[in-house]
Amino acid sequence: MPTAAVPLRLLDPDSAAELTSAAHALLAPFDGDPTHPDLLAQVPAAAAALSDPIRHACRPVDTPDGLYVLRGLPVDDASLGPTPGHWSAAGKAGALYDAALLLLSTVLGTPIAWAGQQDGRFVHNIVPSPGHEREQTGASSSVLLSPHTEDAFHPGRAHLLVLACLRNHDAVATTAASVRRVRLTDSDVELLSRPALPILPDDAYAEREYDGGPPPVPTLWAAEDGLTLRFDPAYTPLDQASAEHRAAYGRLADELARVSVAVTLTPGDILVVDNDLVVHGRVPFTARYDGTDRWLKRSSVRVPGRRTRPPAERFEHGYGQSALAAYR
Repeated sequence: MPTAAVPLRLLDPDSAAELTSAAHALLAPFDGDPTHPDLLAQVPAAAAALSDPIRHACRPVDTPDGLYVLRGLPVDDASLGPTPGHWSAAGKAGALYDAALLLLSTVLGTPIAWAGQQDGRFVHNIVPSPGHEREQTGASSSVLLSPHTEDAFHPGRAHLLVLACLRNHDAVATTAASVRRVRLTDSDVELLSRPALPILPDDAYAEREYDGGPPPVPTLWAAEDGLTLRFDPAYTPLDQASAEHRAAYGRLADELARVSVAVTLTPGDILVVDNDLVVHGRVPFTARYDGTDRWLKRSSVRVPGRRTRPPAERFEHGYGQSALAAYR
């Protein structure tokens, strides 16, 4: 898998200082607690005051790659403290970057959280955790995190996935592959555009009750500006599909592997992924659990008015999971 020269956007020093200052100001009234219940209400006004260069850097994804890296946010490794051993142990660690990510996410669209994941936080800590090494979740380490659409099981999933790197001493790569780069036959596209199989919730979500069975969903869909996808093979019961469908799904998986690139984030890099075009994953690595392991902050963003999904999605139950919008 090649290491990609992905589209790069730079925050100039003045813009980086402005964003950092705004994040500090946002946290100050709340004793530096990025999860304080009153902080979120202050974010829209603070984001609206950000300058045009920051807004330009956060313009929509504009290449078939379906992603870009925003670079230039300073990170002081010594002041971060140790990488938490579990998301729930993070507390206020890296709070400045929670606030910065909330501000950027609000420029991009509307941040969302999940009632059943990481206690409903709008910024998640992605760290390797003991006992989760082989799971297909962000807490894993020793296995390949299979390429997938973020929260593919849910109709309220993010349009944009935002990953901010705080620490990555081992140069652990994030993988990414755009459906706009694959080559498929018309018959495969037509077959995979049929709602044939469900996508189940991943192991990071708390159990919820829901009525009805798992709804079948299409893997591919032709949006106004091109092909989009909804793909998560680790949580798709492919054994329930016809041999013809499994073969087409396998060809899509092979094509995504062919065009996949490795994106190695360095501290201060912010990866913005179009979740309707790009599947992402992570290469395996060996976690040390000594406070120096890879540490990302993650936010999920919906873009109001965007039309990149089948209208039938609005009838799905979402397995009883609730996507919580930061602002209405």
